[in-house]
Amino acid sequence: MDKKRVLLIRLSSLGDVIFNLPLANVLKNNGYEVTWLVGEKGIDIVKNNPAVDEAILVPIEKWKKQSIWKNLPEYIKMIKHLRSEKFDVALDTHMLLKSFIWLAFCGAKRRIISKSAREFSILGGNEFIDKISIDFNTHVIRNYLKYAEYLGLNTSAITAELPPAEEETIQKIDNLLKDIDRTKPVIVIAPATTWTAKHWNKENWKQLIEKLEKEYTLIFTGTSKDNELINYISSGKHLNIAGKTKIPELAEVFRRCDLVISLDSGSTHLAWASQKPKIVSIFCCTPTGLYAPIGSDDKYIALSGHISCQPCHRRRCHLSENKNACTALPSVDEVLNAVHRLLPQGVKND
Repeated sequence: MDKKRVLLIRLSSLGDVIFNLPLANVLKNNGYEVTWLVGEKGIDIVKNNPAVDEAILVPIEKWKKQSIWKNLPEYIKMIKHLRSEKFDVALDTHMLLKSFIWLAFCGAKRRIISKSAREFSILGGNEFIDKISIDFNTHVIRNYLKYAEYLGLNTSAITAELPPAEEETIQKIDNLLKDIDRTKPVIVIAPATTWTAKHWNKENWKQLIEKLEKEYTLIFTGTSKDNELINYISSGKHLNIAGKTKIPELAEVFRRCDLVISLDSGSTHLAWASQKPKIVSIFCCTPTGLYAPIGSDDKYIALSGHISCQPCHRRRCHLSENKNACTALPSVDEVLNAVHRLLPQGVKND
């Protein structure tokens, strides 16, 4: 019996692409041949992934810079390719206008989308799963797995994998980390993300690092834009590789450390998908139940404060007084205690 062919449409962001990996795994493990339509931000997660048979790049960032008329020939060429693949099923977990055209014209017999879809993207489907309610206590991964449940598949196992590291990536990380002290447990600190309201207070970071640096080897990661913050909180000490790694290289760094301390960010989700390090994640304005790493409490701890407006899940604080109060929480001691619980002083994560 021939495998059923499924088109998974999830274009971005990095975090949401990672959150769709368990869905791809369920499909693959149940005999589907998986093709994934993905944008630039997620292509390195999807390409060569064990759960994906074919990754098709939709160059969203490039197209944003050009007129629709200039992009039209590439659109048409891609649609023709999709239709030639003769998919049995297409799943649109992106559910926005930017995914509508691919769902509507991919040629799949069954085009499935949630009734929660926005920006008229629901018009691209011909089968509909129930609305996905944003419940702060239901992880977003479980929402995406509802597509598999609709197909009658068992979703009890939540697993994710990343593509294996290429030799060039391994050699580059060997070089970047060649001088670190491996006699102590290695902690990677990823102190920045996109929303201001997701950022933990920089004075908290500074105090935490001062308490950690004698017991652990510290490595700082991020983009080049994060260097000012990193230099401040680290006092210019420790290894800083911010801006020096692409996504596959950062994943390899995570595979070589014992623990990651980070925010609600792509770095946290990438570290989780790499399967290796323990993780302490700090949540300010966003809900832990929706986005924190899924798994054992002996491996993952997500911390937040307990003020009345938290979590609000807003990019900008709506308080007129004491703005961004949540970014001062949790306390430094709470984070430190979580680190010591997952990674006792002097004990490496084997």
